[in-house]
Amino acid sequence: MATGCELGPADQSVLIYYPPSKRLALVVKRLLDIVGSFLGLVFVAPLFPLIALAIRLDSPGPIFFRPRIIGYKGREFLAFKFRSMDPRALETLLRDPKLLNQYKQHLKIANDPRITRVGRWLRLTSLDELPQLINVLKGEMSLVGPRMLAKLELEKFGEHRNKILSVKPGMAGLWVASGRQKLSFDRRLELELQYVDNWSLWLDAQCFCKTLFVAIRMVGAG
Repeated sequence: MATGCELGPADQSVLIYYPPSKRLALVVKRLLDIVGSFLGLVFVAPLFPLIALAIRLDSPGPIFFRPRIIGYKGREFLAFKFRSMDPRALETLLRDPKLLNQYKQHLKIANDPRITRVGRWLRLTSLDELPQLINVLKGEMSLVGPRMLAKLELEKFGEHRNKILSVKPGMAGLWVASGRQKLSFDRRLELELQYVDNWSLWLDAQCFCKTLFVAIRMVGAG
């Protein structure tokens, strides 16, 4: 896997290193990730063929979308997601200066025309993110953490990028639990930094439960 975005020596010096008192908690966090992602995959596995069939019947293209994500300490990995956009989505974005500018400014597009009918439903229910349990099991992600970031998104975090990369991206987190796409970028940044600065197993438990509640209510998806 390419690691061209890994942090250099100067960047490494500003990463957050948790004190010894939290190192045991980090070990517990990883064990919870392994057990939780494994049990999660076993539980949701029957849904995968049904979701795959719905995607295939709705629009041509691959079942999965594999974005290149900048993860822990700047290491790149390919995330797993059920495809929710037209396979020509990137071409559409690049051809439309207004859409591209809106995405660069806000990291999202209002009423995104690239999302398919099934894709919109998958996003509302957060089912498109279930395959990320594979990334959690592999150790590339955590069940709880900051929102995963592509390179273009990471650049917008500016001086805060290294702090965000001090922990693994998560499926659940403060940003998701607080409203997802309804939030402004500034509010998202504030929540992500708050998570890193105040991380604990108790905070993870709170984020995880609140994220499940938000997903069930289909709040703020887009």
